[in-house]
Amino acid sequence: MSVIVPALDEEALIGRALDHLAALRPRPEVIVADGGSSDATRAVARTHPLRPVVIAAPRGRARQMNAGAAAARGELLLFLHADTRLPPGAGAALAAVARRPRIVGGNFALRFEGRGAFPRALGAWYAAQDRLGTHYGDSAMFARARAFRALGGFPDIPVMEDFELARALRRLGPTRRLPGPAVTSGRRWRRLGVGRSLRAWVLIRTRYGMGVPPERLARMYPPVR
Repeated sequence: MSVIVPALDEEALIGRALDHLAALRPRPEVIVADGGSSDATRAVARTHPLRPVVIAAPRGRARQMNAGAAAARGELLLFLHADTRLPPGAGAALAAVARRPRIVGGNFALRFEGRGAFPRALGAWYAAQDRLGTHYGDSAMFARARAFRALGGFPDIPVMEDFELARALRRLGPTRRLPGPAVTSGRRWRRLGVGRSLRAWVLIRTRYGMGVPPERLARMYPPVR
């Protein structure tokens, strides 16, 4: 298995992300695809005891993940955001998927960090979306390498690339939602505010379905570090 971590100005998180992956068994190949960080992200990754492969990639999450996948040698590709943590037993669960060649990809059940009603409600909403056939990159998406390459990887768009790949994988063959849950950061919600973040996401999803170009929608979804 290869784990691809797209990173951009993640100096504060990349070390902890690699610490987390160092404990994964069986031990995967880890590739950090840096999109031109202006901080010490690359230096921290290169000096980490895990010794990940660190590559320079064109900026943009889809481009970074595609570049990481192109450099990967694993039969199963896991795309992990720097602020998402896999559940205990994730390595064994992914190894079991790898032994079932009909499964072309999937993701993990997801929980948002933090206490209170909002993280729980958001997690329930994500779970409902997943049951309807939609999932996103913060839920630790994975794909069989041959399936990923047959589909041409992530589409080169600035938002909704994860949505499109998930949809393409489901059309191609069986996918699996693995239990866990994986845990992802709530930093966007904390930084931008719950109302503003949720409103932006709903508008992006709705307008994307109406055919609004992703380049216009990306202005509504600024990066948060």
